[in-house]
Amino acid sequence: MILLITSTHLPAHADTPVFPNRPELPTESMDEIITSVIVTEESNRDRIETIIKDNPSLTITQEYKYVFHGFSVKGKRGDLLKLKEEQGILHSSPVATYKVSLDQSVPFIGGDAIRGYFDEEDNRLTGKGIKVGVIDTGIDYTHPDLHDNYHGGFDIVDGDNDPMETKGSAHDQTLHGTHVAGIIAANGKVKGVAPEAEVIAYRALGPGGIGTSDQVIAAIDKAIADKVDIINLSLGNNVNGPDWPTSLALNKATEKGIVAVTSSGNSGPDVWTVGSPGTSTKAISVGASTPPLKIPSITIGMEDKEIPITEMQGSKPWLLDKQHELVVAGKGNKSDFKQNVKDKIVLIERGTITFSEKALNAEAAGAKGVLIYNNVKGEFAGALDVQPEIPVASLTKEDGDWLKKQLKKKNTMIKTTYNDVMDTIASFSSRGPVTNTWEIKPDVVAPGVGINSTIPNGYTELQGTSMAAPHVAGACALIKQAHPDWTPEQIKASLMNTAKLLKDEKGDLYKSYEQGAGRIQVIEAMNAETLVYPSTLTFGLFEQKHHRTKKKLTITVDNQSDQEKHYSFEFPEHIEGFQWKLPTPFKLKPNEKRKITLSVDITPTVIGAGLHSGHLFLDDGKKKTHIPYMIVIEEPDYPRVMAFQFGAKEDRTHYQYQLYLPRGAEEYGIALYDPDSLRFITFLDWKRDVPRGLIEKEISIEELGLHGVYKAIVFAKKAGKEDTIESDILIDDIGAN
Repeated sequence: MILLITSTHLPAHADTPVFPNRPELPTESMDEIITSVIVTEESNRDRIETIIKDNPSLTITQEYKYVFHGFSVKGKRGDLLKLKEEQGILHSSPVATYKVSLDQSVPFIGGDAIRGYFDEEDNRLTGKGIKVGVIDTGIDYTHPDLHDNYHGGFDIVDGDNDPMETKGSAHDQTLHGTHVAGIIAANGKVKGVAPEAEVIAYRALGPGGIGTSDQVIAAIDKAIADKVDIINLSLGNNVNGPDWPTSLALNKATEKGIVAVTSSGNSGPDVWTVGSPGTSTKAISVGASTPPLKIPSITIGMEDKEIPITEMQGSKPWLLDKQHELVVAGKGNKSDFKQNVKDKIVLIERGTITFSEKALNAEAAGAKGVLIYNNVKGEFAGALDVQPEIPVASLTKEDGDWLKKQLKKKNTMIKTTYNDVMDTIASFSSRGPVTNTWEIKPDVVAPGVGINSTIPNGYTELQGTSMAAPHVAGACALIKQAHPDWTPEQIKASLMNTAKLLKDEKGDLYKSYEQGAGRIQVIEAMNAETLVYPSTLTFGLFEQKHHRTKKKLTITVDNQSDQEKHYSFEFPEHIEGFQWKLPTPFKLKPNEKRKITLSVDITPTVIGAGLHSGHLFLDDGKKKTHIPYMIVIEEPDYPRVMAFQFGAKEDRTHYQYQLYLPRGAEEYGIALYDPDSLRFITFLDWKRDVPRGLIEKEISIEELGLHGVYKAIVFAKKAGKEDTIESDILIDDIGAN
């Protein structure tokens, strides 16, 4: 087991200590086999293909014809670096790994009430005739709620026409795509947002829900070829960049007339955590909000502190309405239940064995419920592969440690209370903005907590932005049925222009880079008479040393009604040093659209450093359309490396570390030292030329032959400067309790 004992972040640009005897990073092997996505000029595509095929060390694994011209190429690092220098190659990037990071939520966004509306052919709005491509882990097309709506697909992973979910061991089998498809178009025991839409499945993620960016791009390419109307990608990585190939591929799909919907990611609540393809400019990036829920919290003894708990995925509902005694049961091993736990709640630390094993051991000992607290700082989202008959919930390490201290004070009785919650942003939902372009993401939010939908052989509740995105994809199917001539940009605008702005628990509006335009409202979007696009205003990055600057942006105001409309802008809340120059009131004839120029005077020396956002309002005399805007003053001086965590995996054979590189790094590494002599031992891991984003990696400590306490120095170098995090880690024998 590995425990993060202490962690010290050494500030950026400080005179940080350099530990002695740290060697240069090892040299990367030019013979290492890697895979890269190569984007070519159209006129040079055939020539580049010939060069690749003439090199025996290079193999084309995917060809792209629609999203862009190019290939996924596997081969030796050295040969790929030489290929990258060929004239006609526009872009080359390493292949990234992707993970799959109703009954109340559908009515909540208007998905039930919209059945009372009809399309031009007098059909109820159900998504009928609209093709929705689901790029995911495949789907169980034999499920009774999905069978009638399944209209074929393709398996990118296996290269055949059978996009069935992965079956087999608990580690390999998948259900994510079936759950997503059910939210969009289930039509049985549960009903999706668009219960008569046609689902086209593309299996781009294989066993364990893991896939690569070249597979995802190939699926997008195939969906374009199949002429789907909408594609949903409830997947992502942690690369916050607008120019990542999957983001560019979604932009191209939108240009081809396809509405592209993608999840923003589950790396919140910090800013800058949105990941590709949720960074795509033209796609609809979706964050997660809460539908109407009763959220359990616990109190102990006479303490006023309420501790929120999160039901684990696959758990029985936490419906305990009486006081129960709380007891500690170590890591939840069988040997930890020697005391009497009958009808008590057991508090268990994460680690050593799986969540299901902990819960089943507690159930066998007679426990009434299980609380599992994290073994590293913060929250975690756990899932049970076997459902016990007692409820299981998770809480933070901080709350778990606090409860243990209370037990030492003889506070032993806990009580569960339930709070009605809706329309809040889920803590896990990734926030923007996008680096480099400074665009507002997500674009909208939708229900993504406690969502019940289809899985192979049944139903279950899941949470994540993966569940929020298909709510929007289903909504797009309904809007497309009602307005078959609307473009992807108009459909996106209808959802954003009519979204409900959400407020936090203090009653303050969430920032635009947290909620985008707000939570979708399907009926309002379908009935929108005024569309404004683009639907967000990004003024970019300014340094405070800059003098007064004028910035102009152009939007389109589109009168979709059959009546003349008179429009006027309302000035946003005043920001010192940021002065709007808005056009005078104007009118548009029925079905007329006009480009409108907005101008601002920006004085960076007056505006404080940071992210500044708000909303501009356009009044058509009947309704007000809100348009989120943002400006960045001074590029945030966030550290080059942050959020280092290190802990044991549940399988007891591997360990995982996480760290975040907000700007990428020319090189990063984890150097281990003897804690007493500070003698360099080894690099736990290292890499060069790493893109920005979250780094997650599993390591077998057994192979390194390490045992004991080590001083870990996590470092990242960028632009001649280095930032570090210092941690003490304890490495025990694998599988030790």
